[in-house]
Amino acid sequence: MTNFDKTYQKLVKQILEEGIEDKNSRSGYVCKAIPGAHFNIDLSKGFPLLTLRKLPLKIFVAEQLWFLLGENDPEWLRPYTKIWDDFIEEDGKVTSYGYRWRKHFGRDQLSELIKHLKEKPTSRHGVVIAWDPTSDGLTGKPRKNVPCLFAFTLNIIGGKLCMHNIIRSNDVFLGLPHDVAGFALLQHIIAQELKVRVGMYSHSISNAHFYSDQYEAAEELIKRTSDHSEIQLHLPKNSLKRAESGDVTLIDEIVEDLKSQYKPLKAIKGIRAH
Repeated sequence: MTNFDKTYQKLVKQILEEGIEDKNSRSGYVCKAIPGAHFNIDLSKGFPLLTLRKLPLKIFVAEQLWFLLGENDPEWLRPYTKIWDDFIEEDGKVTSYGYRWRKHFGRDQLSELIKHLKEKPTSRHGVVIAWDPTSDGLTGKPRKNVPCLFAFTLNIIGGKLCMHNIIRSNDVFLGLPHDVAGFALLQHIIAQELKVRVGMYSHSISNAHFYSDQYEAAEELIKRTSDHSEIQLHLPKNSLKRAESGDVTLIDEIVEDLKSQYKPLKAIKGIRAH
């Protein structure tokens, strides 16, 4: 199995065996959860694409390009996926993630971060925030799209770009493999722009859980084994600039590169988002 397969399978097993059951008031489902889950994946050894069950490649690739555009209109993304349609606010927009990285707070956090690390590569100020304390969570007006992946940091350590992704809540069975692949892709794109190698990807979750209707699928997954070799991402040149220009051909190029190496086990059917 790949390094990510082993890490992910270990986390799923831990939640099955040690998770605390509670009924979630938002979804109405019982969940098993553990607090403070964390893992590291060395991207220099391979791209973290789960092979223990089949994942749709085009969705996370297109989604990251949508984030890089700073878009809040889900129409751009609909040819690739409609998963964001459930999170559209009353104004028809989806404001979390890319829009907040690039526009929402009156500054382009992402471009400033890249400029900053080019000028000061040893800086520890490479922080990008998606959570808006004036409106998100707590006693604020309920919203459909409150960011789960609310902050990430980027540091160049030993000549390698390292990312730490910080998540308040993560559906480990359905969402986590998608999130890890997407943000690892973002890490590669920014490293390319900075002309450094990729290093460690770190993933920290305050509430790591899955839902009761996923238990059976989780039990199946921890029994699976794979002899899949590590996947290497061969990122096209000028990926950041192409993404920012809305060049959708970049999506197909990245997907084809991954698809040529990706030989996953069969999909586990019946998994639904909550």
